[in-house]
Amino acid sequence: MEITITKENFETEVLKSDIPVLVDFWAVWCGPCRILAPVMKEIAEENEGVVKVGKVNVDEQPELAIRYKVASIPTVILFKNGEAVNKSIGYCPKEEITAMLEQ
Repeated sequence: MEITITKENFETEVLKSDIPVLVDFWAVWCGPCRILAPVMKEIAEENEGVVKVGKVNVDEQPELAIRYKVASIPTVILFKNGEAVNKSIGYCPKEEITAMLEQ
């Protein structure tokens, strides 16, 4: 299951998570974001309980986009133990995103 990440729940859902969190920075008007959305949903379903998948709408949460230097979308950032440990910019196939989890 994907969760909506906001500045209000970011610390709890991402920084204090006891499992890795993939955060997808996206926007409604972004074509590549819409192509990536079903891929992220699949990853969330296949890794439930092992990895958390969250979505940050950059138009609604600009503070988070600025904080993590998101200049292009989609940007996917992997957080482990409260730290951003890996980042993917632009559309990536599912294999590349799941490979981020294994590094």
